[in-house]
Amino acid sequence: MVVGGSGVDTIVRVDSLPVPLADSVLVGPIEEWPGHTGGNVALGTRALGLTVALLDCIGDDWIGAQVRERMAKGNVEFVPLISPAGTRRAVNLVDASGRRMSFYDSRDPADLRMPRDFYLPRLRRARHIHLSIMNFGRFLYDDIEDLGVPVSTDLHDWDGLADHHREFALRSDLVFLSAAGAGEGTPTLMRKILQEGRAQTVVATAGADGSYVLTRDGGSTPQHIPAAVPPAPVVDSNGAGDAFVCGFLYGRLTGRDVRECARLGAIAGAYACTAPGSTALITSDALLSPP
Repeated sequence: MVVGGSGVDTIVRVDSLPVPLADSVLVGPIEEWPGHTGGNVALGTRALGLTVALLDCIGDDWIGAQVRERMAKGNVEFVPLISPAGTRRAVNLVDASGRRMSFYDSRDPADLRMPRDFYLPRLRRARHIHLSIMNFGRFLYDDIEDLGVPVSTDLHDWDGLADHHREFALRSDLVFLSAAGAGEGTPTLMRKILQEGRAQTVVATAGADGSYVLTRDGGSTPQHIPAAVPPAPVVDSNGAGDAFVCGFLYGRLTGRDVRECARLGAIAGAYACTAPGSTALITSDALLSPP
């Protein structure tokens, strides 16, 4: 079960980042791809053969219609609530090497909530819940803990300081984050999440440098997992982190150890970079093929 985090990305391809200051810049065709972090995780885990449902708040608008259409095509059970604020969007600048800079539309009002009678019967069906860091998601933790269902989250580029992410970091069993936020302080942040929260495993992704895994019973030094080689030229890194989460969760839900889960995550993340807009969804056959 994935909760929150669907929307539409507008992809603008530029020669380099940062973009030079100018009144106007000629670019290639501007494309739109439904996805965002929760949508990408739902689609990616479904492509791997897992049964997936996505709960979210979206708008009754043409952007939300794109999200509905892509989830239907991906065979994801999508159960939306209508938010008067509309459907989230992001504008992503992508350079020639596939690197990106994202402008995220945080339009959800602070008082947006999912009714308990909406989500609770559906959470009872889940054997794992992935909670996107939408503000309304934090209010599901008490019920998730009462149900005893394992929960994961992705903090993205959290630096360890922003208050918004803290509850997600400390109340999840499996925590993903990007090393881009904390930089050299990433190992310290990983240890802090384990020390102060309930997580058993913390995973930091580092792009082409691979990933780092730290477990509660595995010592104080994160284990390094090398990056995988993309099977085709890199086109777009949008969704690579979400794909890593998909590969890792597939490994976890099929009984593999954390190093193998991270290796599968690396393969899925590399595969995601070979097509635009999070459209490269790896199958379990490709994920498990010998290198």
